[in-house]
Amino acid sequence: MESPEDRLDRISIRNWAEEDRPREKLLLKGKAALSDAELMGILIGSGTRSMSAVDVCKLILQKAGNNLNELARLSVKDLQKFKGIGEAKAITIVAALELGRRRKESDPVKRIKITSSQDAYDAIKPELWDKQQEEFWVLLLNRANQVMHKAQASLGGVSGTVADPKIIFKLALDHLASAIILIHNHPSGNLKPSEADLRLTKKLKEAGSMLDIPVLDHLIFTDHSYYSFADEGTL
Repeated sequence: MESPEDRLDRISIRNWAEEDRPREKLLLKGKAALSDAELMGILIGSGTRSMSAVDVCKLILQKAGNNLNELARLSVKDLQKFKGIGEAKAITIVAALELGRRRKESDPVKRIKITSSQDAYDAIKPELWDKQQEEFWVLLLNRANQVMHKAQASLGGVSGTVADPKIIFKLALDHLASAIILIHNHPSGNLKPSEADLRLTKKLKEAGSMLDIPVLDHLIFTDHSYYSFADEGTL
């Protein structure tokens, strides 16, 4: 006959296959691969002596008709009626559902689409306006040429900054960018690219071609205007 200790060991999430544990499953397969009960199980963290966290959440969902909208109607006190759900766990579930409700009401962030060098200049203005030292930035674009992220690659002094290709393309790879636009400022207001600028641009363009992350442009930014390597045929 199975002892209580054996039964507890059998149902513990720790003894599930790694790919079936909710946290590990999320990391291995992505959040969409988890059931509602598994996602809730991550929230509450632990179950009872006779049920795993996921089993507790399955029971809660069943009582709510397996409908998240009905689940969201339950109060903290309602949730505390379930064995294994104390006040802290109940509050966690209620807070998560409230965040989901607020997300539905929020407008999705509109991404800037880059169709010209002027668009790129306007996109980076908030980051480089009035800066007194040189900075090197990268616009990370998706396949639709929309800005997914703006990242600072280096920070220098009043007369120059060093841009490391490894850092630039690591940023692109980390964000799964489909293309990038390079931008650095000249606090002096000089729009003419230096020989170092030309060499760096060529080096980065070649690296982007090898990684299938094309460099679409490189801008020299000043507060009043810009120089586009693409527009000027020097890319």
